[in-house]
Amino acid sequence: MDSDISKKVVTRFAPSPTGFMHVGNVRTALFSYLFARQNNGTFILRIEDTDKVREVKEAIDHIKKSLLWLGIEWDHGPEMPAPFGSCIQSQRLDIYRRYAESLLKQGNAYVDTYTKDELEIMRNEAVSNNKPFLFREHRPKNLNTDWDPEKGSTLRFKVNNIKRYRWHDEVRGDLEAGEEMLDDFVLIKSDGYPTYNFAHIVDDIEMGVTHIMRGDEFIGSMPKFLSLYEALNVKYPKFVTLPPILNENRTKKLSKRDGSKDLLNYKTEGYLADAMCNFLALIGWNPGNDEEILSKDQLINKFSIRKIQKGGGSFSEEKLKWLNKQHLNLLSDEDYKNYASSYVPQSVSEDEELYTRLLPSIRERAHNGAEISGLFNSEGELNFAIEKPEIDMSTLPWKNEPSLTITKKRLLKVIDILSETNFQSIDSIKESVWSYAESEGKGEVLWPMRVSLTGRERSVDPFTASWIIGKTQTLARLKYICDKIK
Repeated sequence: MDSDISKKVVTRFAPSPTGFMHVGNVRTALFSYLFARQNNGTFILRIEDTDKVREVKEAIDHIKKSLLWLGIEWDHGPEMPAPFGSCIQSQRLDIYRRYAESLLKQGNAYVDTYTKDELEIMRNEAVSNNKPFLFREHRPKNLNTDWDPEKGSTLRFKVNNIKRYRWHDEVRGDLEAGEEMLDDFVLIKSDGYPTYNFAHIVDDIEMGVTHIMRGDEFIGSMPKFLSLYEALNVKYPKFVTLPPILNENRTKKLSKRDGSKDLLNYKTEGYLADAMCNFLALIGWNPGNDEEILSKDQLINKFSIRKIQKGGGSFSEEKLKWLNKQHLNLLSDEDYKNYASSYVPQSVSEDEELYTRLLPSIRERAHNGAEISGLFNSEGELNFAIEKPEIDMSTLPWKNEPSLTITKKRLLKVIDILSETNFQSIDSIKESVWSYAESEGKGEVLWPMRVSLTGRERSVDPFTASWIIGKTQTLARLKYICDKIK
């Protein structure tokens, strides 16, 4: 537990309902949740839906489903109002107007009277002069403070103190940014909705948020935020800048072009919620030792802001697969069977004996549900269990034995041996064939046996294959191949 906690911790996750739940956003939610739970604090899910152009229908439900899949439960959220009111920004417009009117009375806000065309001319002029556009440099001399939100006018913040700002970040340490980052930014748009720059600060104040966790893309906006805190005469919360999530090559931030998927796609692919939490937590944070396999409860217990890294961490799909496999290994046989049943073909899940015999091979090979399904497709290693394989006869002989006639002779001997074998277990099948394989050459006997049963050069061993499909099918497939060899 972080030692500098002097008041009840309140954290928040504040996504916009735009439809896509990027893993970077989800990690922010996870860190905020872990810190709140570790400190017996409050975690708030706030929906920032003031950009109506980008809003996607049913996105709020998608956000909730995503978090709940990971077991990230909120104390206050869209359907759980609190003493501070709704957790949906579009339902808090009166609160923003009250703060805006207070800024107007203090001389810290004014009505923007420029037209869109006039603003465009000023921006183009700044570009032609190779200068950044700062609205404060075009601030009217006589400010209009007669603001009526019902008339579609835009309200701007008046930054009165142009100075260099310094602040402390719990991860990055002491930071500062200059006057060039300060400007008269929009508080309330012409459609009556507040901007992010205004609304999130008002909400954090009203909701008593103590620790704000967010990405490094907001560092450049901090002088604007701090100038508004000062104008509102409010003490800053603690700022916790999270490191970026980089692509696997660590060359840039992870994006859809790098294969980044919506969070629930990973659920569909059969990743476990605990594995995904474990994986995301280790991107930019570590427990301070070599531990890598951590449950959600362990993450809550071990999480610390002091152990969040400054530098970015890469998103490795292979690392995620590996972690998921480790968490799958922790499942009991029965729990794994229930898990895998969603991904194996119906013909397998409905055949109790076949399914039971396949499970060890499935568990050994698959890292997630998608890979389980892949084992049974036309190119999958376990497809032989549900479909009679097509055999490429050129792959049948062992590499040192070019003669199919000799291969046939050996397979006929295997048929004789297996005809007298009790298929009680994989070991009983192996014991019956092993002596003959050692006398003739293991590759010379076992390779064509495996290819005959599975149709593949890469598959389970021939004893396991025989066990899976059973004695009748084993003998039938071996005889079929022998009959094809003239």
